Amino acid sequence: MKKIVLVFALLFSFIGYSQIFNPVKWSSKIEQKSENEFVLVMEAAIENEWHLYSQFTPEGGSQPTVFTFKDSNGNYQLIGKTSESPYKKVFNDIFEVDEYYFAKKATFKQTIKVTNAKLKTIKVYVEYQVCKEQCIQGDYTFTFNLPEIKTAAIETSANEEIVSPTTNLDSTAVVSEVSTKTIKEAKTSSAPKEEKKGLWTIFFLAFFGGFAALLTPCVFPMIPMTVSFFAKQSKTKAEGKKNAILYGVSIILIYVILGSLVTGIFGADSLNALSTNVWFNLIFFGLLVIFAASFLGAFEIVLPNSWANKVDQQADRGGFVGILFMALALAIVSFSCTGPIVGTLLVEAASKGGLAPIIGMLGFSSALALPFMLFAMFPGWMNSLPKSGGWLNTVKVSLGFLELALAFKFLSNADLVVQAHLLEREVFLAIWIAIFGAWALYLFGKLTLPHDSPMTHLSVGRLFMAILVTIFTIYLIPGLWGAPLKIISGFPPPMTYSESPSGISTSGGNSKSAIDLPEHAHFGPHGIIAFHDYEDGLAYAKKVGKPILLDFTGHACVNCRKMEDFVWSKPEILSILKDQVVLVSLFVDDKRELPKEEQYISKETGKEIITIGNKWSDYQITRYKNNAQPYYIVLDSDGNDISQQIGYTPDVDEYKKWLEEGIKNFKK
Repeated sequence: MKKIVLVFALLFSFIGYSQIFNPVKWSSKIEQKSENEFVLVMEAAIENEWHLYSQFTPEGGSQPTVFTFKDSNGNYQLIGKTSESPYKKVFNDIFEVDEYYFAKKATFKQTIKVTNAKLKTIKVYVEYQVCKEQCIQGDYTFTFNLPEIKTAAIETSANEEIVSPTTNLDSTAVVSEVSTKTIKEAKTSSAPKEEKKGLWTIFFLAFFGGFAALLTPCVFPMIPMTVSFFAKQSKTKAEGKKNAILYGVSIILIYVILGSLVTGIFGADSLNALSTNVWFNLIFFGLLVIFAASFLGAFEIVLPNSWANKVDQQADRGGFVGILFMALALAIVSFSCTGPIVGTLLVEAASKGGLAPIIGMLGFSSALALPFMLFAMFPGWMNSLPKSGGWLNTVKVSLGFLELALAFKFLSNADLVVQAHLLEREVFLAIWIAIFGAWALYLFGKLTLPHDSPMTHLSVGRLFMAILVTIFTIYLIPGLWGAPLKIISGFPPPMTYSESPSGISTSGGNSKSAIDLPEHAHFGPHGIIAFHDYEDGLAYAKKVGKPILLDFTGHACVNCRKMEDFVWSKPEILSILKDQVVLVSLFVDDKRELPKEEQYISKETGKEIITIGNKWSDYQITRYKNNAQPYYIVLDSDGNDISQQIGYTPDVDEYKKWLEEGIKNFKK
């Protein structure tokens, strides 16, 4: 009787949790630009509260949308990259990266040039991830019908580069109508614009950078000299104040023009895409190390003296032009101190894209110019300025330590992109601990650098700063053992990109090296022994006589990570997962290809199953009629379901009760 009740309970739960979600509805159209040029338009209607991810969402987070243009070789060329409508940018504290996503709708466009007059249709395959409380790996194939093209209109060049993706996947096709009217191509940015919040962050960071530049030996002594110059050279106080204000405005103008040049040279839209480019990150890692070495006293980065002399001659012309050249002279003369800061700000702003370099230089120059204007307007304030001295070099050296620490963020970005695992979280944190530890020793006077003045005692301010840096260094140390370090979230690699998900030792306090792993097993979250292949896990469960916790998951599934971080980590859950069940985690977004002999066509969906992720996704859809993750079932050691199926369950007590019911059914 109990078995009959259990069968009926499982049947009803199967019906309740069996659902193929399809929160994205795709449509398409084709727009004709010329006789043989077309714009392929692909539009996504996204259900409320679901998020579709951009093509440019950074590595280490959710899966980006990827388009594959089939059979292009000899038939058509791609003109530029696939553009997309503006996205939203939000920091994901689970993956510890920014994520770019679309809500409600998204539009993608690709311009093509047909090179084969006989071409009738173009197929485009899209793979995407969409998330709400659960995540879904989706795909779709568009079929675009082309109008008749005259042979004379086809102009082919043997030297033209043909872009031909190699992926060969098919899905259900949809036929699009052709708009034969010639149109102007909409200018949609290939990397959408930064949100206002991000620009304000850049502005204030740059403003503080400008303030830091003021406190360097190259700039600070210039304040009283410049203010005195305007006071003496002007016929009236009003004229002196006006000239000082013009001087400050000129400083702002010079640096804003510099930011505009960076944006103009690289392009506001392409800067964002550079942030995930390996060479971009490696080059700027090298630049920041050079800047840091300069600040630490290894050498001075200076512009040619001839530049300063020529600009200084122009400053004698008087009027606004003369004042403008005076501001330019300040920028050149102080370059050894301001150059590394400006370079760092431009690198960081360039990685954000859009107008960020211009906004960054506006913030930096505003902080730099403000004291010159204020002290000229209120000369009495000059008496409150501290005297120049060795403390200025201390500020400069401190900036050098910060530059060096920031440099490794760019090296980490490059490592994450190529997944080389050379700079995993523990290594990154060890480097930061060494850098900030050295900075603390320097502030305490235990280290001296080339340009330091002899020191007989510590000032109170330097002592407080030394204590603050020491506290921060000590704060970093537990990160080696898996502490989340939320204060610096987003700087080190994510927790999942480490020697182990829990740092040097596991949550249970046992070294992983001391545990013998079963054949084909891996260490999962919190040191749980896990299998990533269903058959391997099933064989082990039979051997040890334990039930299976079947876990359909994904590398880029946010709520899967939340379950692991906030539910599985609880002692009452973790002890069950480690001791009472065999965990089988099947990753539906695993992009590794199956051996050719194991690839097949799905009987359920008709799709080609090429990757390991395709296989487990098809298994979930075929067996459970569900395509969302996370998705959990308890099985007996013969592979039969003995529990209800559940999805995202953040309530620890509810999840524990569900686990215990499954285990109880196994023991019956």
